[in-house]
Amino acid sequence: MPLAIVLLRNTVIAVLSAIELAMFARAILSWFDPTGESRIAAFLFVITEPIIWPIRALCAKMHWFENLPLDIPFMLTWLVLTVLQIVLGTAV
Repeated sequence: MPLAIVLLRNTVIAVLSAIELAMFARAILSWFDPTGESRIAAFLFVITEPIIWPIRALCAKMHWFENLPLDIPFMLTWLVLTVLQIVLGTAV
């Protein structure tokens, strides 16, 4: 496989990992700062919400998961990112 493709694949995997880490930090921080008023929470929101928003908008449009206390679009986004990492990591 050409070096440029390998570098691009590894860069995408690293970015996906960083986004997952930011999502994990946001989830943990939400336990301690549920209002999201801290600077760290605001930063994590700015970083992660553009990734979550398309799935959140789809779920809202279809009226899925409306009455659940869990943030299902957040978890679905996490799942999509994980699957992408697995697919990119195993692609040869």
